[in-house]
Amino acid sequence: MIDPDLDGRSALVTGSAKGVGRELLCAMAERGANVAVHYYTSADEAEAVAERAHEAGGNEDGSVTVVQGDVTDPDDVDGMFDAAESDLGSIDVLVNNVGAFAPSHWEDLDFETWNTVWETNFNGTYLCSKRVLPGMREEGYGRIVNVGYAASDRHLVAPTNFPYFAAKTGVLMFTRMLAADTQDDGITVNAISPYVVENSEVIPDDLPRGRPASFEDMTQAMLFFLEEGSDYLSGQNVAVDGGWRPERI
Repeated sequence: MIDPDLDGRSALVTGSAKGVGRELLCAMAERGANVAVHYYTSADEAEAVAERAHEAGGNEDGSVTVVQGDVTDPDDVDGMFDAAESDLGSIDVLVNNVGAFAPSHWEDLDFETWNTVWETNFNGTYLCSKRVLPGMREEGYGRIVNVGYAASDRHLVAPTNFPYFAAKTGVLMFTRMLAADTQDDGITVNAISPYVVENSEVIPDDLPRGRPASFEDMTQAMLFFLEEGSDYLSGQNVAVDGGWRPERI
């Protein structure tokens, strides 16, 4: 069990009102981190996560805050980080988890859907990372973990999910480029990339190891990059996929 000591660290997870984001955030709260629950439209769910994180962190006042914003809007991103930093101080850990998904064939996608998928997955990762980096550089410490997709570094193709695959491939390249740019700043930038997670909309029958990735699988991958002993690892991608290796999806 990977169990880093995050006492005193502050973390923000985008899209942490539900699903994977919720579990990643609560895993850090359980290990002592002060956390910012981010949501766009799921206010009630975000408050419930905040309560869970507060209890997991030992009920310390000021250890949890809730922030709202559209990660594709630069002004919203500034506002949500301003709010988080006001309550928690400088953000030490950023997890870029938000990302829309569109399983349709590309001919059936309108531009609005295409753009939403691209902007939430790629532009959101860019905007949040850009906003948090100055503070991390000033502190001489930072951990950025981007949520990718298991096919991103294999150049697999499929007749569906065009914008999602393209955006997640971009996220992986962005991860590696940002890791190179921050190599002397005490910052690491890495990715965790699932194939199918337990809350996925579509779960195939022929999964490796007979099951989708669990929330625990995802949190352990993230926590690995937050371990003190992982500070030499940057620009890396952990595929949380059970060994999934098709040539074509």
